[in-house]
Amino acid sequence: MNHPDPSVPPAARRAGLRLTLLASLAGLTLLGGLGGCSTFKPPQPWEKGTLARKDMTFEADSLDQRYVQHIYFSKEAASGGYGVGGGGCGCN
Repeated sequence: MNHPDPSVPPAARRAGLRLTLLASLAGLTLLGGLGGCSTFKPPQPWEKGTLARKDMTFEADSLDQRYVQHIYFSKEAASGGYGVGGGGCGCN
C-alpha cells in the first residue's frame, strides 16, 4: 500500500498505524464495557426473596451473634453500633 505522502518515512507510517490501531482497540473496549453496563437490571421483587433469606446474612446464627454482643458489652461497657441502639453513653 502506497502512502499518499512519499516523504513520510516508513517507521513513522508504522508508528501512526499502530497508534490508530491502539486507539481503535481502546474505543471498542470502552464501547463494549459501556454496553455491558447498559444491560444490567436491578433485581426483580421475586428475586429479592433469595437475598432476604436468613442464610444470606453475615451472621447466620442469631444466638451466637447475641452472645458475641453480650461479651462485647461486658468488656467494652458499650452496646450498639450494629444498627439501632445506644452509642455507649449508658443512657439506653
